[in-house]
Amino acid sequence: MENDEIILEKVSKLILAYKSGKLGGEKMPEDENPHLAKSSKENYMYFTLPMALNYQRNSYTLWECTNRMYNDKNAVKVFDSKSVSNMQTGVLKEYLVKYKVALQPNKQPEIWKTLCDTIENKLDGDIRNLFSQNHYSVQQVKEYVAKNKKSFPYLGGNKICNYWLYVLEQYTDIQFADRENISVASDTHIIQASEKLGIISQAERQKTDVQTVVDERWKKLLQETELVPIDVHTPMWLWSRGRFSVEI
Repeated sequence: MENDEIILEKVSKLILAYKSGKLGGEKMPEDENPHLAKSSKENYMYFTLPMALNYQRNSYTLWECTNRMYNDKNAVKVFDSKSVSNMQTGVLKEYLVKYKVALQPNKQPEIWKTLCDTIENKLDGDIRNLFSQNHYSVQQVKEYVAKNKKSFPYLGGNKICNYWLYVLEQYTDIQFADRENISVASDTHIIQASEKLGIISQAERQKTDVQTVVDERWKKLLQETELVPIDVHTPMWLWSRGRFSVEI
């Protein structure tokens, strides 16, 4: 593995390449949205519910399907926690499967419904209350969600939870008190890019706890810099997705 100084130099070059448009990213998956008011409950719900289904699939396709569903005047009610809580599971399933938001026709509508029940019954029907009740602290939100994992299926997972908080920061009006605690959301692309940069070794990449190792290494590397871990997420994701065609 490279020493910290060399890695930080590469990170600077990577961020510069990203800012100059060399890595692409003119359109990110979540850019596919109905452009709701940033501060609105509806906007927060739009960027929360599909996130729990964002695993083992193409993110661009997921958000394209989600946006189409939102723009159907009959289907838009599935983004409202009260409506979903009172809705028969079969009706919810019909909309989610029709628009290919749910690819697993039984499991994923159940995840969506559980989240809506949680929001409706534990957060007074407003996901924004999760953040205000936890003082807009990333650490406190993550601890609350982890403690109530069954109420937040998939959002309670380390990778998706961090990425969800990052997306909310990008597309809503939320301002976290401790954004440095949003760790890099270690999916396949982030792990590959971390190895390429020398953050982890090839052997470490094969280990079952690789996500935890990647998170810890980035946190340690950047703690004395002006960057926080999530700042490097998108540049790394795009770099890996582009098969490292840009030399760093």
